[in-house]
Amino acid sequence: MSEDANVPLEKAVIDELGDDKLHEIAGLLGTDQAGAQNLITETVSTLSGGLQEKAAHGAPEEVDEVRQAFAEVGDAAGAAPLQGVSTLGGGLGGLLSGGMMAGVIGKMSKPVAQAVSKKTGIPAPTVSRAIEMLIPVLLAVLTKRAASSKAGTSGGSAQASGPIPTPGPVPGAAPGATPTAQQGGGLDLGDILGNILGGGKK
Repeated sequence: MSEDANVPLEKAVIDELGDDKLHEIAGLLGTDQAGAQNLITETVSTLSGGLQEKAAHGAPEEVDEVRQAFAEVGDAAGAAPLQGVSTLGGGLGGLLSGGMMAGVIGKMSKPVAQAVSKKTGIPAPTVSRAIEMLIPVLLAVLTKRAASSKAGTSGGSAQASGPIPTPGPVPGAAPGATPTAQQGGGLDLGDILGNILGGGKK
């Protein structure tokens, strides 16, 4: 099943998790499935919003780091599109062990855990453990979306280092992201965020 960027990122992550992993997270949190879904939705929304914030308003090195991380996701999508959570052990390879996107999300995980903890009342260390479980799933969804975006816009021949065109304006893209984040190789970060994150935090 191809990833549709019109589906909210939060829902895509929950769908990718599947019932077993959802129950596992619910057990970790000491809540039911609905409670786990609420926490996942809040966490993914906060992470997505944080990525867009870095891209639009971060220091130049942060913008560059996010751009490189998404380029790497695009490379992984071109090399070996993932088919579900079962492939996470080997499918992402370097992306999980030391990839830039894993690093970017890892750096964001502590402030995100604190923000989600304030909203949900779940202790931040517990939220952090849930985020650790979500990172590979989020990476899988982002990689699928990158692959779907490439296939839909390039006829399957795009190079990750080249521009990734989009059909018209990206709904929900972070204001100012396109002019401030357009850098190197024609890779338009605003368009990529819109395609892969689906507009991010609402």
